[in-house]
Amino acid sequence: MSEANTPQAGQALVDDERIKQISPLRKALIRPELGGMCGTVIVFFLFFIFAGDSGMFNAQGVMNWSTVSAQFALIAVGACLLMIAGEFDLSIGSMIGFAGMMIAIFGVTLGWPMWAAILVTFVLCTAIGGISGYIVVRTGLPSFIVTLAFLFILRGFTIFLPQMLERKTIIGGIRDAAEGDWLAPMFGGKILTGLFQWMGDAGIIATFERGNKMGQPVVEGIPMLIVWALFMIFLGHFILTRTQFGNWIFAAGGDAESARNSGVPVNKVKILMFMFTAFSAAVFAACQVMEFGSAGADRGLLKEFEAIIAVVIGGALLTGGYGSVIGAALGALIFGVVQQGLFFAGVESSLFRVFLGVILLFAVILNTYIRRIITGER
Repeated sequence: MSEANTPQAGQALVDDERIKQISPLRKALIRPELGGMCGTVIVFFLFFIFAGDSGMFNAQGVMNWSTVSAQFALIAVGACLLMIAGEFDLSIGSMIGFAGMMIAIFGVTLGWPMWAAILVTFVLCTAIGGISGYIVVRTGLPSFIVTLAFLFILRGFTIFLPQMLERKTIIGGIRDAAEGDWLAPMFGGKILTGLFQWMGDAGIIATFERGNKMGQPVVEGIPMLIVWALFMIFLGHFILTRTQFGNWIFAAGGDAESARNSGVPVNKVKILMFMFTAFSAAVFAACQVMEFGSAGADRGLLKEFEAIIAVVIGGALLTGGYGSVIGAALGALIFGVVQQGLFFAGVESSLFRVFLGVILLFAVILNTYIRRIITGER
């Protein structure tokens, strides 16, 4: 056995003062999910105490805040990957409204098959995301400015197009147009309905006692919105942590110039992340219009800020190069639980916005402290 491979040599290497040792506590502190984990535990603990007897944690209550959390998570995943790549997208909310309106115009006003309306809308929105990303990387303009412009452009078209075609800003009839369609149930349907019916018959979950729904469980199944959210979380986490492209995302946001010198296609990565963010918004919009049966020009307002806040709570740095999809998902879960928990606790719902501001400030301060730990700044 050579001297370099002996236990004494290995111990000497570990004890070498030139190698920086990181304590377990320090390792825990620099995990991007730390803030989201702590926030989730605190939020569930508080609402279990103050709203535990109000039905918040029965089957219907859990489904309510799970659905709201899934809405936040859908757009937070795209925003998270884009922020890790060092960019912002302030047009997410407008993209949601625009995508929903285009599905309604194609499927109801123009009479296209709903599957065609959905697919064309997805292609259109993804292309718009690619255009905004291309402008950012080619001009060097801040993504904040470019996507702010697209925020107004998309919102303007969302209001103008239905007024021009239908003389109104809300288009209904989507459920009727989607009747019998093969693709629409992937966004507006439910899964495991048989399982929930069995649980209702067995008395595991509550059922309706009167009316046309007598005997049906109060929760009929898991909405496709939640399924899509879980799929997007898994996909984003897998890409970020298990693929070379995930390393490229971190590199593009951490130090773009060094990444280019190392052969990372930074521009391509950023454009693809803009496209993925637009795709996430289109998924949200498709699920939303299928649930409500209509598209409105005011849909998606302020969603871009809610997505960014969820990502920041999840540990992503505003400077890019650091973050976690799981953390962003936990941030979305916190949002959903708090928004519904305030109602169950009998607290004025407008205080939800106050909560958003406070937790954003706290998360930014915490993330700044973590960045200083990582970089060794004082």
